[in-house]
Amino acid sequence: MSEQWTPPPSPTAAPANIPNYLIPAILSLFCCWPLSIVAIIFAAQVNGKVASGDIQGAMDASKKAKLFSFIAIGLGLGLGLIYVVLMVLGVGLGAIQGG
Repeated sequence: MSEQWTPPPSPTAAPANIPNYLIPAILSLFCCWPLSIVAIIFAAQVNGKVASGDIQGAMDASKKAKLFSFIAIGLGLGLGLIYVVLMVLGVGLGAIQGG
């Protein structure tokens, strides 16, 4: 009457290696902090979702972290470049104030 217990099959696939883009998200704090905060939030969610087995959710959070961090870095570099060009052309506050 008793049935032999068999252990569940071991998982053949290792946990998914999904990048969390946490380093670019943290570095984007120096460029455009409102977007980088969103990027850090999504980057922090990736490892937890992988651990819980939500691979699709982890991939989605990874894509969003990458998107927001690279947009923040691009905006920061672009605005910094525009600022430098305007300063070189003499459109700074000194030129406006006549000083």
